[in-house]
Order: sequence, then structure tokens, then C-alpha cells
Amino acid sequence: MATLNTPDYNCPLCPRLAKFRNANATKFPDFHNGPVPSFGGVDGRLLIVGLAPGLKGANRTARPFTGDYAGDLLFPTLKKFGFSRGTYNADPKDGVELIDCRITNAVRCVPPQNKPIGAEVAACRPFFEFEFEMMPNLQIVLALGGLAHKATLATLGYTQSAFKFAHAAAHDIKAEERPLTLINSYHCSRYNTNTGRLTTEMFEDVFTVLREHLN
Repeated sequence: MATLNTPDYNCPLCPRLAKFRNANATKFPDFHNGPVPSFGGVDGRLLIVGLAPGLKGANRTARPFTGDYAGDLLFPTLKKFGFSRGTYNADPKDGVELIDCRITNAVRCVPPQNKPIGAEVAACRPFFEFEFEMMPNLQIVLALGGLAHKATLATLGYTQSAFKFAHAAAHDIKAEERPLTLINSYHCSRYNTNTGRLTTEMFEDVFTVLREHLN
């Protein structure tokens, strides 16, 4: 059964994603090929939001940002800034533990071409909403990429134009009358780093801003 926190493994809410999951189950039978649960405790002050699992990353390993290039940048940065312990080895059994932090995706299932459509973001929104409800100490939301930024705004009841996405920008927002800070970063994808849109230094700059905003 699906819960507010986790969709059913065979979640039928998005027909296109369900069809893609089934195709991947045939093509990659050793992969997770299902909705990817969030990673980290609910008592943290930081929630990191990606858009959706990568085909050969979280869709394979069942842990957000694990097994693809994005995790190779994200997890060492988390450790450097005190948000994790252990050594990341791109494997959910590597023993990495998050500190004061939780990682989720706005869409829990891998989409074709890594691009969910609006209806799929909306269908997964109740699960995303519950992330905010179950984190009583939440202070900061880090949106990785413009689409995650927009999904966060929609989930919290803001219009898409309420706050403009900009790398390392910090926006004062609210969730159920609770003050939060929404911080933006370019997504830590291979494409962004290969093209120079995002460097390690730029990504670490975001975490410096983030640390300055934590109470």
C-alpha cells in the first residue's frame, strides 16, 4: 500500500512512468525500478530536493543521488560541510549516514530522458508535501535545479513567478506558516559540470550560503 511518505512499488498514478518502469524491469532486471524513497532522518534542518531519480543512479540503487555522477559531487560536499559521515562508494550499502539532513525527489520514479512532465510532478506532490509535514525542525530547502525549485514552490503553494531561480540565491518562504529558506543551486549533474555551468567551487559556495542561514 502507498503511504503519504512512500508510493507503492507498483504505483499506478503516472501511466507513462509506470510503463517506463515496466520496460526497465525487463531491460535491467537487477535494478530497483520503482519509486525511490527519501534518504535521511526526519529530524534534520535541511531538506535537499532533486527532481527525479536517474535511470542508472537512484533507479538502480534505490537511494537518491546514489550511483551516478550527481552523487559523486553531492555526497563528498555533504561530508565536507558536516552533513554526512562515512565514505560514499556509490552503493546504498556503503554505510553513509546523513547528519541534520534529508534527501528527496519531487518525482519518485525515473522518467524517460530524465524529464518528468507537469502531470507527473503534480501526481507525486502529496508525497512531496508530506516531507515538509514530517520534518518538524526543517529550516532550509535546497533545490537542485530550476525544475526542483519550481516543484518546491508549487508544493508550498507559491506561484512559479514568486521567486526567481538563481544559483546560490536564498529566498525567504513559508510552509504552513513556518519560516523557511529556499536556496538554489544548479543541478550537480555531469552535463552541468562538463559544460562548466557548475564547478565544485560553485557548488561549495551554495553550501557556504546554506551554513550561514542555519540557526
